Amino acid sequence: MNSLLLPAAAKPWDGHDTQLVVVAAVGIALIVLLIVKFKLHPFLSLILGSAFVGLASGVDLSKVISNFEVGVGATLQEVGLLIALGAMLGKLLADSGGANRVVDTLLSKVSNKVLPWAMALVAVIIGLPMFFEIGLVLLLPVVVLVAQRSHMKLMRVAIPALAGLSVLHGLIPPHPGPLVAISALNAPLGLTLALGLLVAIPTVIISGPLFGIWAARWVPVSAPKLAGGVDTEQATADPDAKRQPSFLITLLTIIFPVVLMLLKAAVDILQPDAKHPTGVRVFFDFIGEPLVAMILAVLLALVTFGYAVGFTGTKISSKIGASVGPIAAVILIVGAGGGFKQTLIGAGVGDSVAKWATGANISVLVLGFLIAVAMRLATGSATVATVTAAGIVAPLASSLSPSHAALLALAVGCGSLFLSHVNDAGFWLVKELFGLTVGQTFKTWSVMETLISVVGFALVMILSVIIA
Repeated sequence: MNSLLLPAAAKPWDGHDTQLVVVAAVGIALIVLLIVKFKLHPFLSLILGSAFVGLASGVDLSKVISNFEVGVGATLQEVGLLIALGAMLGKLLADSGGANRVVDTLLSKVSNKVLPWAMALVAVIIGLPMFFEIGLVLLLPVVVLVAQRSHMKLMRVAIPALAGLSVLHGLIPPHPGPLVAISALNAPLGLTLALGLLVAIPTVIISGPLFGIWAARWVPVSAPKLAGGVDTEQATADPDAKRQPSFLITLLTIIFPVVLMLLKAAVDILQPDAKHPTGVRVFFDFIGEPLVAMILAVLLALVTFGYAVGFTGTKISSKIGASVGPIAAVILIVGAGGGFKQTLIGAGVGDSVAKWATGANISVLVLGFLIAVAMRLATGSATVATVTAAGIVAPLASSLSPSHAALLALAVGCGSLFLSHVNDAGFWLVKELFGLTVGQTFKTWSVMETLISVVGFALVMILSVIIA
C-alpha cells in the first residue's frame, strides 16, 4: 500500500494553481447549468464549457481549439467504434429473439426466491457487449414483464438487473469507460479485466439482489402495464425471424468478445516476453484487441443472429444501419467529454491537481476515485467522469506496478458510478420507463449507483493491500 502513496511535491502550490482549479470548477458548473437549467444538449454544453476553461485559464486561442480537437480524436479513435459495434450487436441480439431466449431459459428454471439473482445474471450476460443505455432500454421492458409474471414488487426485480448493467458499464471492458481508463493509465487489459471481475461479482450481489430487498420496501410499486410505450405482453423479436437462436448459441455469441480478450491475457501471462513474441502471442494479441474482438463478434452475430434465424442480407444490412442512428448523440457526447478532459489537461489543471495530491501525500487510488466522483456529480456521465479522471491522474500512474495501475483504472471506474441524479440520462430513463417519481428514482436508482461506487471502491482498496 505504501507504493501507492505519492511523495511530497517538488513545487509548492501557488496562486496560478488556485486560479486553474477555480476556472475548472466554474467550467464544470457552467456545463451543469446549461444542461439542467437551460436544457442545452450535453454535446454543445461540453463544447461551451471547454471554450470557457481554455479562454479563462489563459491558453493561447489556437491551443483552445487544438486541445479540444485532440481530446475528441483521442477518445473516439477507438471508443467511438466500439460504441457503434456494441449497438450493432445489441440490435441483432434483440431483433433475432436472442434476448428473449436468454430470459425465458433462465427464468423457466428458477423459483421466485431465486428470481432476483437470475435477473442480475441476465443483465450481466446481456450487458457484456453493450453500451449501458442500449442494454438499459433493452432490459427495461423485460424487467417489467418478469415482474408482472412473477407478481413481485417491481424494484425487487429491477434493481438486480440495473446493478448488473451498471457495474459492467463502469468496470468491465469492452465498455468504453474502462477501455479509456486502461489506455490512459497504461494498465494491462487482461489483468484489469480479471481484477474487475473480482470486484464486480460481489458488488453486483450487494448492490443488486440484496439491496433490492430494501429498495422494494422503500418504493413498493408494482410493475406498470407499459414500459416506455412497449407492450410487454408481446415479444420484442422481429416478426421476420423464422426461428430464435438457441440459448447456447446466444450465450456464446454474447460472451465471444470477452473470451477473446481473456485468451489474449492468458497468452500474455504464459508468454511474457513482449520483445520476442511467438507467432501464437502475436495472433492472440491481435484478436484479443477490443476493437478486433468486437468486429469479430459482430461478424459472428451476422450469422447466429442474422442468417441463421432467417433474415435476408438486405434485412440484416437495414438493422445494422438502424442500430447506429440512436447512438450518434452518445458518440458525440463521449467525444466532447474527451475534448473537455483534454482542455483541462492542456490548461494545466491536471498538473495542479497532481501537485496538490503529491503535497497531501494522498493515495493515488483515493485521488482517482474522488476526481471521478466529482466529475460524475458535475456532468452526469460515467464515461466523461472516467475519461477526465483517468487523464488527470495518468502522470501519477507511471511509477505504479501493472497490478496497481489496473486497480487505479478500477478505482476511477468506481468513482464514475457515484450518485446518478438529474443530469444523468440514465436517471431519466429509469424514471420514465418504470413510471417512477423523481423522489422514488432517487430512493432506488440513485442510492443503488452510490452503493455500487462505494462497495466497489472498498473492494479495490482491499485488493491493493493484498496484491503486490
